[in-house]
Amino acid sequence: MKAGQVRGLTEDQRTDELIKLKKEQFNLRFQAASGQLENTSRVSQIPRDIPRIKTIARQEPASAAKPKAQAKPAAKAETKAKTAKTKTAKPRAKAKAKS
Repeated sequence: MKAGQVRGLTEDQRTDELIKLKKEQFNLRFQAASGQLENTSRVSQIPRDIPRIKTIARQEPASAAKPKAQAKPAAKAETKAKTAKTKTAKPRAKAKAKS
């Protein structure tokens, strides 16, 4: 399941999908142990999908409650000017001659 698909789900659908994936992961372990596993790639897909759903579920309330603040254009110009001043080349110290 891709991240865009997960973001399109409601909170209840995400919870249901998470439960379904955990059950499927449990069943796949038994199939692998008994030698009845047909789709071996699914074993590696599920452990990636579970954290993906959890991460997006955790991100959703944070992004809805706190809109991103936009920086002022003047502030960006000031910041660029300050960083340009601090990144000037420093003269290198001359190496001491061996005597």
